[in-house]
Amino acid sequence: MCGRFVGYRPIETLQDHFPIDRVEATIAPNFNIAPTQRIAAIVQEGDENVLKSFQWGLVPFWAKDPAIGVRMINARAETVDSKPSFRNAFKKRRCIIPADGFYEWTGPKGNKQPVFITRPNGEPFGFAGLWEVWDNKGMAAQPLYSVTIITTEASQAIKDIHHRMPVILKPEAFSDWMNTGTPTGPLKEIITTRIYKDLVFRSVSKAVNSTRNNSADLIEGE
Repeated sequence: MCGRFVGYRPIETLQDHFPIDRVEATIAPNFNIAPTQRIAAIVQEGDENVLKSFQWGLVPFWAKDPAIGVRMINARAETVDSKPSFRNAFKKRRCIIPADGFYEWTGPKGNKQPVFITRPNGEPFGFAGLWEVWDNKGMAAQPLYSVTIITTEASQAIKDIHHRMPVILKPEAFSDWMNTGTPTGPLKEIITTRIYKDLVFRSVSKAVNSTRNNSADLIEGE
């Protein structure tokens, strides 16, 4: 799974690494991003790719209560095209979520060690995500835009840390992934083969366990 991640690059840097035509999100460095917080994601709108703000934790359009989003922070790549909560978004509403790394925990229960995981080159990368808009069948005061991060089986590089990892798209997959016209078959191929698996990790302070802590020293090695 992916239950906590990091994003600290300014918009100007993200524009150098991702296909962003328009910016509608205001972002600030966050070294301890947790579910239900606001995060930035890139979506296709017409002929443009737009960086927008979303709640992390997908709320399906048919949900009766938006609180369901707390349980929808991740979607499994193996079943994302068939699960009722995700299959419509998988067909029509896909996004890229910029990140600089993510956290996992390893070790015995009660004394788990947090680990920061990133790419070897230290550059920002993009999680494969899905987005939804919920308005309680037109009854909500304002629409709720939300996202989920797709996960897959952990690569050889981190399988001893955790058995799952987020799907990290290679740049050559960005266009096809966000294109609303891409068929389901190629989409499954994208999140299976056109992804990064080479990752590095380091143990970090247990201060990351509390979402109240949010500073650059959280990702420094012990």
